[in-house]
Amino acid sequence: MLPHPTDRLRFREMTMEDLDSMSAMLGDPSVMTYYPAPKTREEAVAWIDWNQANYARHGYGLWIVETHDGGFVGDCGLTWQQVNGRSELEVGYHVRSDLQGRGYATEAASACLEFARDAVGAALLVAIIHPDNVASRRVAERLGMRHLEDELSGSLVRTVMGVDLAQSPP
Repeated sequence: MLPHPTDRLRFREMTMEDLDSMSAMLGDPSVMTYYPAPKTREEAVAWIDWNQANYARHGYGLWIVETHDGGFVGDCGLTWQQVNGRSELEVGYHVRSDLQGRGYATEAASACLEFARDAVGAALLVAIIHPDNVASRRVAERLGMRHLEDELSGSLVRTVMGVDLAQSPP
């Protein structure tokens, strides 16, 4: 199961053949500004493994996002995350630094929101965002999300945005 292609993008499952692209993106300090640190190549392997396990367990995870001609854009998809002691379905997205600011994250995340509503049947979709990540917050707002709560994860406060999918127009 995959989200429907958009005007500019398509989705596919992540494989180890994506390691070079994923390692470069997840290792880019500008992409990972709001993470504790950029990911190493070994951590990129674990990221791919985690998503493959999510596909097997749930039928979805973070997918590779690419242009219709196969150009790597980033990843976007749905994963279960802990929010203040409960599991919530999150839409997550990363876009290569040289492609940021072109609307790709919003376009991909919107397709994933539709997938969460129509294929998964989720009632709520969240985005967990570092409070200083204005660009990511704007993507969430474009999806119709609003601030739901804050979460303290260790010493890090994270903003939890969300949208009621029953109220989200098809």
